Amino acid sequence: MSETDTRIDIRNLVVDYGEVRAVDDVSLSVGRGELVTLLGPSGCGKTTTLRAVAGLEDPTAGSIALNGALVYSASARRNMPAEKRGVSMVFQSYAIWPHMTVFDNVAYGLRVRKMSAADIRSNVMRVLDLVQMRDFADRPSSRLSGGQQQRVAVARAIAFSPEVLLFDEPLSNLDAKLRVSMRVELRELQKELGITALYVTHDQEEALAISDRVIVMNAGRIEQIGTPEDIYRNPRTLFVADFVGNANVIRGHAQGEAPGGEVNFVTVGGPVLRAVVGRAEANGDAAALQAAYVDIFAPGRTDVPNATPGTIHRRMFHGDFIQYVVDWPCGQLLVRRPPTDLFAEGSAVTVSFAPEHCVVL
Repeated sequence: MSETDTRIDIRNLVVDYGEVRAVDDVSLSVGRGELVTLLGPSGCGKTTTLRAVAGLEDPTAGSIALNGALVYSASARRNMPAEKRGVSMVFQSYAIWPHMTVFDNVAYGLRVRKMSAADIRSNVMRVLDLVQMRDFADRPSSRLSGGQQQRVAVARAIAFSPEVLLFDEPLSNLDAKLRVSMRVELRELQKELGITALYVTHDQEEALAISDRVIVMNAGRIEQIGTPEDIYRNPRTLFVADFVGNANVIRGHAQGEAPGGEVNFVTVGGPVLRAVVGRAEANGDAAALQAAYVDIFAPGRTDVPNATPGTIHRRMFHGDFIQYVVDWPCGQLLVRRPPTDLFAEGSAVTVSFAPEHCVVL
């Protein structure tokens, strides 16, 4: 990514709350028109990082540049006020003013910027069209559903055409079905407008679905940066493997290295599995295997990769998939299969998975 294409550039950012280090030497960049997600559990530093970009937190060290302009630098003693940074933010609570109409909520920021009444109306109706809320322009905000409030919050954030848009868990207050549909709408809108976005969530499914790149954070530091597919398929650390997706962590040790990065992985339970080193070191003491990459066959199969006997311990119906808990020599294995693949609890089976899906950490 060239410097001219970089819209958010964070270098060695540190944020302390007294003696607690919330953000610890974080560096990342977001390119023009890119949506990058900060993903991690509560307290990992993702929201603090986002608020530091917005100018709502005072960092301890490091630097932040937006659209090529330095807005914070500890060494240069520069800290531009939030209102001058040219970014817009969608909060978890939406921050909709209940005493105002939808129109007035969206128009608020434009009025603060002293735009003419004609320009305000034109911009407000334009963004209300984008979020499918034109027909609600005169409705009091107190009479909106959660999904409608979320649309108004997004409309207000994009009304003045910011180059950088920040999202702080904007879908976490919605019910599950609406959350799925709204993430699609947000992604479509972001792509349509070409807005650069930094998005915070603790929901790994949401992060994988909407992002160009995902940044996994833990205890104030970055664990891994990559595309959603790379993060899911090739976790670099035990934390990433455990937090993203439904990975099984298999204990053991890698032995030797073969063409294509494959190794023998000697498990604690006894079986020797074929695995891949990926970008991790080959002497790792654990391997990650996503539940969706495991196949189940009738007992006795030996013509499939990593064929290992097991017994169905539990079968749980999830609608779109069946989740099995399989007893096998390495303990218990989570397996996700289509709802057409039915095996009874207590039945003997063979589990199988390709070596490239068993990643040494």
